[in-house]
Amino acid sequence: MHTVEKIGGTSMTQFGAVMRNIIVGDRRGPELYNRIFVVSAYGGITDLLLEHKKSGKPGVYALYAALDPSWEAALSGVATQMCELNATFGDLGLDVDAADSFVRQRLAEIRSCLLDLRRLRSYGHFQLTDQLGAVRELLSAVGEAHSAWNAVEILNANGISATYVDLTGWKDTDTLPMDEKIASALAELDFSTTIPVVTGYTKCSEGIMSTFDRGYSEITFARVAVLTNAAEGVIHKEFHLSTGDPKLVGADRVRVIGRTNYDVADQLADIGMEAIHPKASKGMERAGIPIRVKNTFEPNHPGTVIDHTFKSDSVRVDMVTGHKQMVGVEVWDSSMVGQAGYDYRLLAHFARHGISYVAKNTNANTITHFFRAGERNLDQCVADIREAYPHAKVRVTEVSIVCAIGSNMDVPGFLARAASALANEGINILAFSQCLRQVNMQFIVSAEEFETSIIALHRALVEREPDYAA
Repeated sequence: MHTVEKIGGTSMTQFGAVMRNIIVGDRRGPELYNRIFVVSAYGGITDLLLEHKKSGKPGVYALYAALDPSWEAALSGVATQMCELNATFGDLGLDVDAADSFVRQRLAEIRSCLLDLRRLRSYGHFQLTDQLGAVRELLSAVGEAHSAWNAVEILNANGISATYVDLTGWKDTDTLPMDEKIASALAELDFSTTIPVVTGYTKCSEGIMSTFDRGYSEITFARVAVLTNAAEGVIHKEFHLSTGDPKLVGADRVRVIGRTNYDVADQLADIGMEAIHPKASKGMERAGIPIRVKNTFEPNHPGTVIDHTFKSDSVRVDMVTGHKQMVGVEVWDSSMVGQAGYDYRLLAHFARHGISYVAKNTNANTITHFFRAGERNLDQCVADIREAYPHAKVRVTEVSIVCAIGSNMDVPGFLARAASALANEGINILAFSQCLRQVNMQFIVSAEEFETSIIALHRALVEREPDYAA
């Protein structure tokens, strides 16, 4: 049996540690094999190629889409950054000149392609907007091609048999469905004698970027695991999956979760704290493949195992987390009382604008949905709601959400302790949400009280003894 293991961008940037801790470790000879590695682009490269994931600062793609001529300089800057990264791996055995040549050739041809598209646009019959999806895919792919190619060269230079599996479809004339593309690329490989290093980006007929956007490398990871019937999927991160953010709560106060289930992983993903992309985990969950999240820099630690059956034997919170920058959209309308379909018609506005909410609460005449701040089209959506409901009062409020999430929290006293912990810090709970299954308690608080709320809930629900039913 084999494992499929994903290495994130931050870890790839420290490939020396990856090789020592993950790929080699204490393994010798045959023990090195029966593992497939799916790799992300080096940390920060995809931000430069597309746009910054958090700040939104435009990269090559965003500049090109906006017809900003500085996209060419930005592409040259990516080439420079990639070559600077290559130089850091020279002492690991990488042929830096060959690596630079690989990067510069691909980026030169991408530049030529983008210039050709710009020339076609000048004829009028060709619209740039029709090709932007393909441009985004093209630019995304080069980051993973770079990191995977380097990894294979380094491993082979160190006497470890590795095979470069390029799923980016570079210059391929045929475009296959994702599963066919992956299966055909791996079909002839003997996992017991070579380590396949697979690009996190897959060119496929579904359009991986248009379907999954920046979460595509985890989709590739999951499909590789399912299609090869892996014993386990392993995600290597630069941190443990812990009960709280050690930078906020304190490294001496958090603990590694150890075990949890896919349900909890879904709750984390919904507020942006992804253990794994939720669309990636579904196939693995259905196939019964567990996921192990490990810390790159603590290779001997077992990490956290996520499967579909686990429920903690004891009452506990798996994680206290949240999202600081949230927006509440409150609709108050006295005419909604007893009116069937009011909520359905309101939700249709969010669906039409492609906006998904994180939490929601309602009473006789008020419905409030909570969204992560920065959702595209939210301002226009709110404007449409105001126009559609002229007699309603629509209020938009900046808030935060803090959550206590766990596989076994359905006991008396749990909510009371959480609410008391916040009240003792003088924190007003603006809204609250919890489903009957009781795996996620969601508290809406003011943005100014986010950090204090996280610390208070972690202290009360994780650090104290679990006497909730007493």
